[in-house]
Amino acid sequence: MKKNKIIVAGIGPGSPEDITPAVLQAVQASDVIVGYKYYFRFIEEHIRPDALSIDSGMKAERQRAEEAFRYALEGKTVCVISSGDAGIYGMAPLIYEMMREKGVTDSIEVEVLPGISAFQKAAALLGCPIGHDLCILSLSDLMTPWLRIEKRIEAAAYGDFITAVYNPKSQGRYWQLYRLLEIFSKHRSPDTPIGYVRQAGREEQEVKLTTLAEFDPEEVDMFTVLIIGNTQSYNFDGHFITPRGYYAEGRLEQDVKVGQGIMIESFRTINSELQNPDVPLDHKWALIHSIHTTADFEMEKILYTDPGAVARMHQAVLDGKLRTIITDVTMVAAGIRKGALERLGVEVKCYLNDPRATELAAKKGITRSQAGIRLAVEEHPDALFAVGNAPTAIIELCDLIRRGKAHPSGIIAAPVGFVQVRESKYMTKVFKDIPKIIVEGRKGGSNLAATLVNSILTLDDAEALRPGRDV
Repeated sequence: MKKNKIIVAGIGPGSPEDITPAVLQAVQASDVIVGYKYYFRFIEEHIRPDALSIDSGMKAERQRAEEAFRYALEGKTVCVISSGDAGIYGMAPLIYEMMREKGVTDSIEVEVLPGISAFQKAAALLGCPIGHDLCILSLSDLMTPWLRIEKRIEAAAYGDFITAVYNPKSQGRYWQLYRLLEIFSKHRSPDTPIGYVRQAGREEQEVKLTTLAEFDPEEVDMFTVLIIGNTQSYNFDGHFITPRGYYAEGRLEQDVKVGQGIMIESFRTINSELQNPDVPLDHKWALIHSIHTTADFEMEKILYTDPGAVARMHQAVLDGKLRTIITDVTMVAAGIRKGALERLGVEVKCYLNDPRATELAAKKGITRSQAGIRLAVEEHPDALFAVGNAPTAIIELCDLIRRGKAHPSGIIAAPVGFVQVRESKYMTKVFKDIPKIIVEGRKGGSNLAATLVNSILTLDDAEALRPGRDV
């Protein structure tokens, strides 16, 4: 038994050249054409003179679907038209749901013909913004609760998806787009490309490429498709580009960009989850570094910085007053950004494995860490001292400061353990005139001391919440 047929066809975004031959053939072969009246102007020259055209206004989708089934059940071949692709916010899902609801699967066959979607047309006009993983969102909450939409926005932003946005703004829905931008700003840098196309493929077409920071939501409406880049997207000579990664040349540079993108996303995620984000920027910068290294949000409670300490030490580097960093162990030195040190003209020294330290420790009956600090103070009394392992190194430094033999440019006190750790940190706090970063309590470690040094070296990148330049 031959089934009656409903063809659901996507007629593209609006221009005649974007309608596929298969869709034009379906229109020409159909006895009845059903669709939103605005779209008939794009296909009217292809409709047979004897065919019946049933058009209706906006928000009449169910009515159009009912008409399609009525004529199909009469034995007519019916073509239901949607703009763009019928399966993307179009009529295809409704037709299939209604077929199931009416129980006519045995008598009616449904065929879906794909069309060029508005987001694909917009992407082509902008360049190549959708060259990698992407998602599509609609900000219309007419049929989807806003809280569900917001969860999807969060997921898209967090997942670093290129994101196409339909129905971004209307007369009655103006704040939703602002909320989307607020969410994306937590996960993307201000220079992330944003492109939008209004009336894609039609006479009124407008194309614009801007950035997340510069984008003005008041310039868009319901006829606009918005595309937000991911952390690898960029603007090249007015073209919106998201690389796929085919080039073998520059693979290292690409890997660095990807890694940088992941770090930026991590930093912005940490910033968004802080319980008390309203702290001075220099303290926050050190805090985000410490949480990124440890994945421990308890750092909010135990990371202590003197007022303006990070900023003061950073300025000392810029002014040429802080040229040497002393570490208690080589693991701290290994974790400090080499490119940043070279860029700023700062050297790192660790005396732990210096033969003189071994000899001095044996002679004086002290630890090698203590001996290394004594040697360091003799040669660099005004250095920044970063301790991430041995509390005895901090205790020795404090004693030398009290005796007037050391006057550090700063102290990072992050020894870890159970013996004399807390006490060494209490000793450090006594020196009011020395800028200090202290990881209070038993926690600490070489990686933590190193990342706190990095926060000092890269404070000039804090405003954009970038991880900090390594070169």
